[in-house]
Amino acid sequence: MGRLANKVAIITGASSGIGHATAALFAREGAAVVVAARRAEPLHDLVAQIRAAGGRASALAGDVGDEAFAQALVARAVDEYGGLDIAFNNAGILGEMGPVTQLSLADWTQVLATNLTSAFLAAKYQLPAMAARQGGSLIFTSTFVGHTAGMPGMAAYAASKAGLIGLTQVLASEYGAQQIRVNALLPGGTDTPAGREFANTPEAIALVQQLHALKRMATPAEIARSALYLASDEASFTTGTAMLVDGGVSIQRV
Repeated sequence: MGRLANKVAIITGASSGIGHATAALFAREGAAVVVAARRAEPLHDLVAQIRAAGGRASALAGDVGDEAFAQALVARAVDEYGGLDIAFNNAGILGEMGPVTQLSLADWTQVLATNLTSAFLAAKYQLPAMAARQGGSLIFTSTFVGHTAGMPGMAAYAASKAGLIGLTQVLASEYGAQQIRVNALLPGGTDTPAGREFANTPEAIALVQQLHALKRMATPAEIARSALYLASDEASFTTGTAMLVDGGVSIQRV
């Protein structure tokens, strides 16, 4: 029996990177997973891989910033697997980088819609489904950027991800009595397609690696294992946290 046996989980941003690794891990640990992202083809490939390994998985492609899509994801979990116990709201974008004075309102709005408003929409429909099961685990992917470190050129990204921590704390307070745990996961630099948008040259990769006390970047599988902890009963008394999984970037000064 896996750590998520008989659980049902939604994972967004599952077409690649952290979301992809987490979906595969959750399925191996016994969860039925509903995976979501914009692109349908990689989702279907992921579902095929999970099913070939004996797991249960279903895919739904769409925009996490669309309220109807947030509602449809929960409906898929309930209709196909009987309910919802876990949600890993991981989808997000880096957005355009540069000084605030050069950032357009459209760019700012897009990043906040994708990273923060989508989390509100997800929670709006996920929480009642979890309450119907007398508990659950809701997880948001935030970041150390804007929490323990300010990085030039990343105002929209930092603001949206810091907002997730505030949302986490409020939801944890509102739904703790219903045994729903709400936590934010704060990865450090991770070797993902999104991460390579920033670390896109050997020199940039070396710089990012040196920012961490461990002198390297994380693999998606390492972050997935931390998401598994928050999703599982091993974290049964953990709620309202901003959990750093950042390789020591938050304490590194040299």
